[in-house]
Amino acid sequence: MGLRHALSDLRNSVVARPGFRRFAKAFPLTRGTARGEARALFDVMAGFVYSQTLLACVETDVFTFLAEGPRSLEALAGHTGLPREGVERLVRAAASLDLLEMRPGGAAALGRLGAAMVGDEGLAAMTRHHRLLYADLTDPMSVLRGEKGAQLSAFWGYGRDERSDGEPDAYSSLMADTLPMVADEIFAAGILKRHRKLMDVGGGEGAFIAEAARRAPKLELALFDLPAVAARADERLCDAGLSSRVAIHGGSFLDDSLPGGADLISLVRILHDHGDDEVARLLAACRRALEPGGTLLIAEPMAEARGAEPMGEAYFGFYLAAMGRGRPRTLARVSALLRAAGFEAVTPHRTRIPLIANLVTARAAKS
Repeated sequence: MGLRHALSDLRNSVVARPGFRRFAKAFPLTRGTARGEARALFDVMAGFVYSQTLLACVETDVFTFLAEGPRSLEALAGHTGLPREGVERLVRAAASLDLLEMRPGGAAALGRLGAAMVGDEGLAAMTRHHRLLYADLTDPMSVLRGEKGAQLSAFWGYGRDERSDGEPDAYSSLMADTLPMVADEIFAAGILKRHRKLMDVGGGEGAFIAEAARRAPKLELALFDLPAVAARADERLCDAGLSSRVAIHGGSFLDDSLPGGADLISLVRILHDHGDDEVARLLAACRRALEPGGTLLIAEPMAEARGAEPMGEAYFGFYLAAMGRGRPRTLARVSALLRAAGFEAVTPHRTRIPLIANLVTARAAKS
């Protein structure tokens, strides 16, 4: 490890010299590497503009409009309400990012990445939601000083008193829209097949439980969340015809006891929204609710996940800091918290797309 760091420091000291960079850009054997690194650095700098290009495509519903085939720029102008010059600027920008393609004769078509956006309400919802994050990050130094972002801290539903009645919480709605991406990873891992009853703690408006009901028709189901959220889950699940299959429980998982009877408890995108003390209380509550041998499932993005390092450290690191609570954790840290709460056999499960979620199960140890 020491040798690797020493070599890395030596490399960086050389690359930091302006004269070497000029040489590397001109020398045939290093020119390609120099260009690639310059492009990568520019992409980091220009990332906000790229994201706003995606937002413009989502807001104008360009991906859905082009899903049936290429359209002229005039047709796009009519669809979006933008002037033709603005449409062409958007299409050319999106084409450079593989979101769209420019076709001969002044037509536009879906690009490789744009095709993946068609019908994905979760990605579209997150793209729109990032307006709040970007507003808070206009001053990243304030976030690093520990000051909450005004937009995200106000949006964060659990920062308000949700025990009272009120309008549907925008945060829970966003979680419901984006949950299918995570649910797909959970069901692909086959974890639910070995269990009799699942209780989803912090289950929001019931999106995960509803999907579990569809995919595992013999599984008993329960949901636990704050009273106002649980009430909305009850309404949503009744509308879906699932009222007889799902037991709804209202309460605070940090202050109240969790109902017993489930041999599988799920925490889907819950832990990283809370500090270590709160996580310890929640895991202890889950352990008390499970019989020995019962299983706890954790599903969320984690820090240092191979292939998704920027998502865990850069994205969630800043997002949760702006939100004013929580932190991304490594698998090792999550495992340590689980063992301290009375769990054993901590097992990570491979996921197809680690940047969406990592999966960890643990078994409730005997007292």
